[in-house]
Amino acid sequence: MVARHDQTSDPQLLESLLQARRGTAFFARKLNELSDADLDGPSLLPGWSRRHVTAHIGYNARAIARLIEWAATGVETPMYASTEIRDHEINFGATLPAIALRHLFDHSAVHLNVEWRDLPADAWHHKVKTAQGRIVPAEETVWMRTREVWTHAVDLNNGATFSDIPAPVLERLLKDITGAWKTRGTDTGLLVKVTGRQPELEVGSAGPDAPLVISGPLAGVARWATGRGTDGVTATQNGAPLDTVPAAPKWI
Repeated sequence: MVARHDQTSDPQLLESLLQARRGTAFFARKLNELSDADLDGPSLLPGWSRRHVTAHIGYNARAIARLIEWAATGVETPMYASTEIRDHEINFGATLPAIALRHLFDHSAVHLNVEWRDLPADAWHHKVKTAQGRIVPAEETVWMRTREVWTHAVDLNNGATFSDIPAPVLERLLKDITGAWKTRGTDTGLLVKVTGRQPELEVGSAGPDAPLVISGPLAGVARWATGRGTDGVTATQNGAPLDTVPAAPKWI
């Protein structure tokens, strides 16, 4: 039997697909470490149990697969019919028996992987629309999924941390978040410094004399920027250290 393989030969896209698949495998490992009873426990997201996180990741794979089908066929197939239906889907999924919830994750991940694998090389440039209304090439779906599986593996509240996420993923995540802040104008007067690297990475619309400076290693800064805590980061206001690190501007 001839082995099936990705239709694209673009090295950058293949690397991105590998990162998404590794993230899916990491999420699967953290999920499989949990007992069925553990699924009822709280995630790191307010108001969501581990069941909600797992359901979200499962249905997210199905939604992204619909975009790949759109790119392949040219027939518009939105991620979700509406935000309300998406939320209802997640809440319903969280009520499934544990074995069904696990199957949802497993089967949806395989389905998405097959859709990616079989998408013709030229179709990766076809335009699709995200749930937020952005028009993007199909190749953007790989990053969309990468971001979801790595960050929500941490949200399962099963020992994973942002330090487990590969640096290239954290760097792009931070770029996405700070880009969203800039678009909204919510980063005024804010400078974010990533320490522990040469040269240090600085992001934000403000210069080095910004009133508010947030500093820390890449994993800590990314964690703070996603609104998931302030451990490992420090803040200064007009050059003076702050006892409490302010919350990051809203990301999503």
